[in-house]
Amino acid sequence: MSDKTMSAEEAVGRLESGMTLGIGGWGSRRKPMALVRALLRTGITDLTVVSYGGPDVGLLAAAGRIRKLVTAFVTLDSIPLEPHYRAARERGAFELTEVDEAMFMWGLHAAANRLPFLPVRAGLGSDVMRVNPGLRTVTSPYEDAETFVAMPALRLDAALVHMNRADLLGNGQYLGPDPYFDDLLCEAADAAYVSCERLVDNIGTAELAKEAAPQTLLLKRSSVTGVIETPNGAHFTSCAPDYGRDEAFQKLYATTPYGEFAERFLGGDEQDYQHAVQDWRKERGR
Repeated sequence: MSDKTMSAEEAVGRLESGMTLGIGGWGSRRKPMALVRALLRTGITDLTVVSYGGPDVGLLAAAGRIRKLVTAFVTLDSIPLEPHYRAARERGAFELTEVDEAMFMWGLHAAANRLPFLPVRAGLGSDVMRVNPGLRTVTSPYEDAETFVAMPALRLDAALVHMNRADLLGNGQYLGPDPYFDDLLCEAADAAYVSCERLVDNIGTAELAKEAAPQTLLLKRSSVTGVIETPNGAHFTSCAPDYGRDEAFQKLYATTPYGEFAERFLGGDEQDYQHAVQDWRKERGR
């Protein structure tokens, strides 16, 4: 067993242009935003991004880093359609594969189990098959002879996820109402980098279980490559119960041209970002 802690810069330094990158969270909830911001400070591009999308997709799309997006939706939750994603999609900035939410989940399950595909009912009788002509169906070999969608595995070169707590070995814990699919993203990836609000002092799941029930121990160290402590690292998305979504800042993000937003908030490191947010709050409070 070894210490897997690293900085955000070290984590994204292991990524390369052209990779398939999975990003955890859901919409504008518990997104690994500090890692996304660190990624934006690199020259990495030509990415295939796999995500239940939120501002992670919006930022990467606006910055021109995405070649292909695989998603079930891209939303800011309280703002139904992510505006920077929409603008990039409308100008044809990247290829899109949009599937049903359950199909997306089973694609991750297939990848996590190193299967080429899994049969699913989701998608049948819908336009998913029409807009994704590459999808295939399979027929059950048993007497029911039922037809299913053959959802291909969503294999990932790397995954970025955010947890409430983690230990030095990579065991990760969520404390909010929903695990989302961060465990599947890590298991579907060749390498997984986990940011967290706080690293526990001692190594081991027993220490993590002091804060909440054992079933909150979502990530196993065997599927985690690196751990990064990033307090407030999901901002401006929510990370319940540590903090809620910063709705005022999200509105600013959604209504500000990307170049202007990036110049003010993304020009430096993570500490600079947090300071810029604090300065904005002071200005807003005047």
